[in-house]
Amino acid sequence: MVELLAPAGNFISLRAVLENGADAVYFGLDKYNMRVNAKNFSLDDLAKISKIASDYDSKTYLCTNIILKEPQIIELKDNLEKISSCEIDGLILSDIGLIEDTVSNGLEAHVSVQENVTNSYTLKTLHKLGAKRAILSRELSIDEIAEITKKSPIETEIFIHGAMCMAISGRCFLSYGLYGRSANCGDCLQPCRKNWTLTFEESQNDAVSNTSDVADESFVISASYDDSYRTNFFSPKDMCMIEHIPELIETGVSSFKIEGRARSPDYGAMVTGIYREAIDSYVNNPDDYKFNPQWMEELKSVFNRGFDTGFYFDIPCETSETNQSKYIKKDIGQVVNFYNKVSVAEIRIWDDLKIGDRIMVQGETTGSVTHTIESMQVEGADVDEVPKNSNVGVLMPSKVRKNDFVYKLIERSQQ
Repeated sequence: MVELLAPAGNFISLRAVLENGADAVYFGLDKYNMRVNAKNFSLDDLAKISKIASDYDSKTYLCTNIILKEPQIIELKDNLEKISSCEIDGLILSDIGLIEDTVSNGLEAHVSVQENVTNSYTLKTLHKLGAKRAILSRELSIDEIAEITKKSPIETEIFIHGAMCMAISGRCFLSYGLYGRSANCGDCLQPCRKNWTLTFEESQNDAVSNTSDVADESFVISASYDDSYRTNFFSPKDMCMIEHIPELIETGVSSFKIEGRARSPDYGAMVTGIYREAIDSYVNNPDDYKFNPQWMEELKSVFNRGFDTGFYFDIPCETSETNQSKYIKKDIGQVVNFYNKVSVAEIRIWDDLKIGDRIMVQGETTGSVTHTIESMQVEGADVDEVPKNSNVGVLMPSKVRKNDFVYKLIERSQQ
């Protein structure tokens, strides 16, 4: 069965994706991964990560996928023995120079999407070097993936959900050129997500024409209030392949990867849970499988820039704004205690709360739990609403823990 691989940027996200059915998790170390602005983990955290994942029978893959210069690759090589001793399953590598050392230390070598693997010949070469898996380029179509995977002597992995980059395999110099912060070293400030202004000088010698098959170019450039032109053409929508699980499984790839180590725990929980349900639904009964439209609605409820199918079926052309999720998270309280026998959380709130409100509780051991309030009590009496700066008992569907953070989910349409 295909592996569902989910992201973890911190311990709350780690628990959230594991609780929602991740077969494997991937995460980064400080200095060595493409999400330097995420909280990330230290070498000392690896044993704890491995222990938590083992409780769920899930695998652990450590990202070391930046461009490694001489001092960094030497330091990482020297740490491979310690990483292996923490019982991490494998390394995601952007530098093939570390494959042999990774394998000799008892770790699986997975070649990063940064290597831009687009054909079976590369996969055969990586196999000779000792790699167990390669993450295929995002620029491949679904038919190309199926053909390559059929010929591959090693496992293949593909992205199925999350952010897409305007540059091939993320090899972008925009952030470095503007701010001196290198995307290829994990420090991208994402200037591509900004709203750019286009200016140009007219000349009688200019011969500008539309050579594309699209007659209407308004999806790229639009007039602004000041007679300039503005565009988000650098910023693609998020990939979302939830409607195409059967086709993806039939390609024969070994792993489906969700992007999002820099995103919130509720994002990881929701996306992992939805894809888990869809994958299981197809694998357990392929003949009667039906896409559930509610899956898409749920995915829209967490952070997204709108959805696209990337290069799987066509060249992505639609551009995106910023977060298009249905809800805003408002910090409203913290768990004071949890009473196991009655499954009630005592919550100290600094904002009002009422029956029917949708809340989210997050913590390192809890992960991310979302719940619509059906029952509340104050000093043993049932209440329909509670003013801010109160302690309230809330009936919860699953266990939460002292000091967990509590958020209220507010629909954007109500803002």
